[in-house]
Amino acid sequence: MVVVHAGFGTAAVPYKDGWDLQKRTHALRVDDRIPDTVLLMEHEPVYTAGKRTDPLDRPFGDPGAPVVDVDRGGKITWHGPGQLTGYPILRLPDPVDVLAYVRLLERMMMDVCAELGLETVTVEGRSGLWVPGAPDRKIGSIGIRVSQGVTMHGFQLNCTADMSWFDRIIPCGIPDAGSTSLSLELGREVTVAEVTPLAEQHLARALGAATTLHRTTAQLGV
Repeated sequence: MVVVHAGFGTAAVPYKDGWDLQKRTHALRVDDRIPDTVLLMEHEPVYTAGKRTDPLDRPFGDPGAPVVDVDRGGKITWHGPGQLTGYPILRLPDPVDVLAYVRLLERMMMDVCAELGLETVTVEGRSGLWVPGAPDRKIGSIGIRVSQGVTMHGFQLNCTADMSWFDRIIPCGIPDAGSTSLSLELGREVTVAEVTPLAEQHLARALGAATTLHRTTAQLGV
């Protein structure tokens, strides 16, 4: 498995630049010119609206960040500083089982949280990862697309993100739930830098990857 650190912190990636990088990487993987590759990054603040987003889910008033309509499944969410966003560009086994892939990503994020000392759950009928309570609080989201047997888009895990960004939308179209972060739940600062290697390790394990190789976009040819 190849991992590309596309940009973090002051080098956070504008969403459309990250989407273009995904598309180029996807095309290379479809042509078998590169192996399975995971793009990891932080984004500049942005709302992304999946294909099932309802008008009432969208930001009200001045959102303070661009709203970008994208070709993944799911509804609207926010990306930005303090959040690890991962885009696995993987060739899925044939026959393609999209649900099994979503469950794999959920399990990976759950294992990351467990290693940090936080118990999380999945909720029937609601993708992503949750901290149980009243209400349940979403800590990790998943939105994917599969084209020509190869995945795009992926997962996000809130680390030190400013959760007030989620107050301006109905995250993932679920009005009766909250949003949270690792830092809020654990009562200490849990940075993207701390979480990134854990995500790499648990994703490699979930995918059965024997080795993890770090490459730059230039080395990968994208």
